[in-house]
Amino acid sequence: QVQLVESGGGLVQAGGSLRLSCAASGRTFSSYAMGWFRQAPGPEREFVARISRSGGRTYYADSVKGRFTISRDNAKNTVYLQMDSLKSEDTAVYYCAADAGAGLPTVPGQYDYWGQGTQVTVSS
Repeated sequence: QVQLVESGGGLVQAGGSLRLSCAASGRTFSSYAMGWFRQAPGPEREFVARISRSGGRTYYADSVKGRFTISRDNAKNTVYLQMDSLKSEDTAVYYCAADAGAGLPTVPGQYDYWGQGTQVTVSS
């Protein structure tokens, strides 16, 4: 079992920055690839970024590539999402998720554990 708790969301002006954190419980954090997703009002949860277990490989959605950076600190059981040059269309609830397998990085159903989400609102 892994419990995930996101923090760092808030209200920011367009062009600004935020850093999200996701703290994981348990001793096996480094056994999981980690991902960030977001969900604007509507049914679909959109993939944002993923990082491998060691942190050596990252993968981004085209919509955030060059603006967002995912990183992790396995000693602190934490994954981060640095968000720069924010746009109004980045407004959403952001979720972190843990994947114990080697599933497709962009598919929410491949992830095993989810946090409760943190709201990010970008004003234009």
